[in-house]
Amino acid sequence: MPSPFPGMDPFLEHPHFWSGVHDRLITYIGEQLQPALPAPYYADIADRAIVEVSERSMQPDVSVLRAEQPTPAEQFGGAVSVAVETKPLVVSVPAVTDRDIYVDIYTSQGDRERLVTSIEILSPSNKSRGDTSNLQYRRKQQDILKSPVHLVEIDLLRVGDHTTLVPLSRLIGVAPPFQYHVCVRQFDQPEDYLFYPFTLQDRLPTIAVPLLPGDGSVLLDLQAAFARTYDLGPYRRRVRYELMEIQPALSDAWMDWVRDRLRVAGLLPPIAEVSP
Repeated sequence: MPSPFPGMDPFLEHPHFWSGVHDRLITYIGEQLQPALPAPYYADIADRAIVEVSERSMQPDVSVLRAEQPTPAEQFGGAVSVAVETKPLVVSVPAVTDRDIYVDIYTSQGDRERLVTSIEILSPSNKSRGDTSNLQYRRKQQDILKSPVHLVEIDLLRVGDHTTLVPLSRLIGVAPPFQYHVCVRQFDQPEDYLFYPFTLQDRLPTIAVPLLPGDGSVLLDLQAAFARTYDLGPYRRRVRYELMEIQPALSDAWMDWVRDRLRVAGLLPPIAEVSP
């Protein structure tokens, strides 16, 4: 049974499911891109370690200790011995708390490999202001803005701050109302971003993933990748549509639409008819 929704399934935004959805989507995006890319391009999955940095007090490398009682040498006027404690070398290794995975597209140039495009699916922590993952993601955005690399940002989460590179202020009055979107930054057209807005009612878009100038782009069907994620994942068995709450919550009008979709799919009982 496919997902009961035409595009994004809002139940899968729940923290119980999102990590698995994210990682499967990355896998199936890479799987879809690989045969579509012209040689010598190729797609590969990469990851970014999320580490927590904490303030730590520093201690001296060497401590000089004196015994509380005089030593025999001190009692009899001999040489004074000072006990020196040898301290071990303390190496701080920040704890890895999570990993973000993403798809990178490379091309071979002689004996070198060149990063051409990076494809990110945003996680809740990427969109949480001040979170370590958010800070690292913002750093990646800034690094890419200074480099000849395209960035494709896929936001399938209604929770959190607007984080993709096109400012929300630039979209007001330009883009239609949207709940999800894809933002494509093209390094060879730095002032022209490709923006794909969509809602729960819409199929996930097919986007143009840019390659090097002169090589065009390759199409990525996000709906096909999502359908594969849903079909091969545990969601048709694990999601209790009749019991679970959607997080974050939807408006009453959108919840009416969700219930209608669930009834059509046979996941909720039909509305009982009232006898006249």
